[in-house]
Amino acid sequence: MSIFNYSAQPLHRTMENFDKESKYLRAKERVGELKKFYGNLTSYVLVISGLAAINYYSNQFDYMWFLWAAFGWGIGLFFHALRTFDLIPFFGKQWENRKIREFMDEDESNNKWK
Repeated sequence: MSIFNYSAQPLHRTMENFDKESKYLRAKERVGELKKFYGNLTSYVLVISGLAAINYYSNQFDYMWFLWAAFGWGIGLFFHALRTFDLIPFFGKQWENRKIREFMDEDESNNKWK
């Protein structure tokens, strides 16, 4: 028995655990993104509804000023949804992952000859 026995598990078990942990961390990050988006959406619905109620009670919708807030926040919410659900065709998650793989492969091929 060696004093340098770092792990009682075989290497494939360690890699399997690493892969599971990596998948878990990605899934946890994804859930966090979804929670932020749905929190933003809930806030939007509640605040805009409140502003619409104030607008109605103050002037019976003679001038619907709450729509300005709904429109402005709605633009931000729209882009948040695009980013959260990876609907952006350029510079989205798929593009990012593809570029990361490309750079890793390039780096690996450059280091192969050293």
